[in-house]
Amino acid sequence: MSFDPEAMAMLGARMAQGTPQAVALQFRLVSVDSTGAAMAVPWREELVGDPESGVMAGGVITTLLDHVCGLSVSCAVIAAGGSFMEYGMATLDLRIDYMRPAQPRREVIALARCYKLTRSIAFVRASAFEDDEANPVATAQAAFAFTGPRAVPEARAPADAA
Repeated sequence: MSFDPEAMAMLGARMAQGTPQAVALQFRLVSVDSTGAAMAVPWREELVGDPESGVMAGGVITTLLDHVCGLSVSCAVIAAGGSFMEYGMATLDLRIDYMRPAQPRREVIALARCYKLTRSIAFVRASAFEDDEANPVATAQAAFAFTGPRAVPEARAPADAA
């Protein structure tokens, strides 16, 4: 199935600005491709979890990782020939390992890749960082359950997943 940039742009906008929480946090789409996506959240004073250090709250990073993981699943479904308009999905499991505090006054980027699709579950890995993915603030491992009609034409790993 060919990758449709217009569908991805629509999907990215939906995930970055389609929920009140994403709007309130000012998520923005950074990129999408056939297996994954990147989104960012800008640093703002009201998102600080520790006023003394100026570090962004962990819950903001958790929300960013959850959103970008879901977006990467939708990208993989579309690349496999499915339609994100025909299914729903829910976060089944989300494990986050925090490695260090985010740097104060810095935007945080989250990058997620869907590495396996089955007929009912998708599996994702993600990381959140400022500039260098090799120096993550947090990493995530997630599973998403499909809640509507069969979304994935066949159970297979996305073509360029690691």
